[in-house]
Amino acid sequence: MTATPGTPPARRPLAEPIVVVPCAASKLNVAAEAGKLYTGSYHKACRAAAEALTAAGGTVLVLSARYGFLLLDQVIEPYELRMGDPGSITAEQLRIQARALGVEGAKNVTVLAGAAYTAAARSVWSAATAPLTGLGIGRQLQTLVRLRTKAAVSST
Repeated sequence: MTATPGTPPARRPLAEPIVVVPCAASKLNVAAEAGKLYTGSYHKACRAAAEALTAAGGTVLVLSARYGFLLLDQVIEPYELRMGDPGSITAEQLRIQARALGVEGAKNVTVLAGAAYTAAARSVWSAATAPLTGLGIGRQLQTLVRLRTKAAVSST
């Protein structure tokens, strides 16, 4: 069954840290798991850092402009929508989803995304860490590599 916009995903206990990454404009053109659907290079760089940060335990969530918080194995249909566009996920829908996932009160949340996606995630977790905030794309990519490298070194 595929996700529908604003519908909380099935409840699963999710481990912290929670690392939120953005969706991407580049997608497969068929329904797929969220972890496979997005093909954009920025998304992939954010995912690589998120996976390194959660390698010892934790949860990666994709923040989709249409569907909201997605687990990597949730099957969704491709779509064309950016955060903030008419019809995109709302802050209230994100809070409902976070509650359904049991992470509304999570204390260890990192958002690896641009400004609009970070603002959306912070509507749920106001104190979320957002290391890419205020950086241009080149510096964001450098920061993602640094985070990935640091996490890989500390896990060995």
